[in-house]
Amino acid sequence: MTPRLPSPQPGSNLSTLTSPSFRTAHSTLSQNPLSPSRSPSIAPTKNFSFLLRPEIYHPLTLLDVPPPFRVSSLQPDPSTPLPSLVASGNFRSAAIKAAQLITSPDLSPSLPSDISTIFSLIYTRLSCLTLCGQTALAAQEVKALEDLNSSYYRDDEGRHLVPWELRVLAVRLQGMGFNDARRGVMGYYELGREARLTLTSLKKSRTSSLTMSPSDGEEKQDVDESLAADIKTWETRLQELGIRVASALVEMDDLEGAARFLSTLSPSTPSSISTLDTQKALLYLCLGDVEAARSCISASPSKDDAEAKVILALAHMADSSFAPAAAIWGDLISSSPDEDQELPMYCQNLGVCLLYLGRMSEVRLFLSPRLPPSLPIPTPSKFPN
Repeated sequence: MTPRLPSPQPGSNLSTLTSPSFRTAHSTLSQNPLSPSRSPSIAPTKNFSFLLRPEIYHPLTLLDVPPPFRVSSLQPDPSTPLPSLVASGNFRSAAIKAAQLITSPDLSPSLPSDISTIFSLIYTRLSCLTLCGQTALAAQEVKALEDLNSSYYRDDEGRHLVPWELRVLAVRLQGMGFNDARRGVMGYYELGREARLTLTSLKKSRTSSLTMSPSDGEEKQDVDESLAADIKTWETRLQELGIRVASALVEMDDLEGAARFLSTLSPSTPSSISTLDTQKALLYLCLGDVEAARSCISASPSKDDAEAKVILALAHMADSSFAPAAAIWGDLISSSPDEDQELPMYCQNLGVCLLYLGRMSEVRLFLSPRLPPSLPIPTPSKFPN
């Protein structure tokens, strides 16, 4: 079947977004991508009003919200700014707020500053829907973006107008929305090809900067620092795409393929070892290979940090070794400040461990939705071996 070519104006086929015959056009990635640190110039003819249609964004009902969380006194104030909602973990309210801002008449779909705001709000909306368990709705709403590889989403110099984070998120959601898991894997490879082209271009620019005259010392230093930062950013993005490919294979139930693919991943720089190893360990836990997860952490130079301890505690729980897992969770809670966003996760996991250890009198305290400011953390000596 011949792929459908992108429409001259995206949004012209919104009425047929749910049709299974929708196909993505072949990628039109620029062969000379530029540094992401430069703000793309948006042509005056670009108009993204098709993304502001209210019917795109579904209302969120309270039917899937547990009754204890429906209490109005626990809901954030409607006037709370969107960044504050996201920072405080109120993802459902943040998703609603983002949709309200997207469809507000204050945004102009043709002004460059408002176009950047539109894409930022769409990313917040889709990511918050995913985080609050409404991935199916996000997979439907992302269809409005259509083909992000279309030239319409690029400026006159070939740079992409859509933020990288939104493009990566859209790959997974569009694969789910169109019921084509392979589409997601291929989308990640397309982004990986662009990342490699960008890295090649940046490294060539860094080589060229070495030939600058010594008299341009300050200017040369600024150029070198900017290029080094951009290279590190794109290397990190390339590493994350590898993890996302493995995650997509897990979602496709291709566990053997995901395990083989994970074994081929290696960090490009020593600074990325910790993050990459943590992500690989989480995927190995999803695959059920607990020993492989432990080996990822043991090989990491930062194996004593909080992320490594979380992986180790989860590995103990996977092996039904709840006593050592509870000791690690207790240590993480006692060493975390009250404003640590990970503190509720630590407490909930400790509560689960106590449940399996038969410590019923303490379980309610750690599984309470409203944690007291000071918790009596059980010491490791209290846990049976």
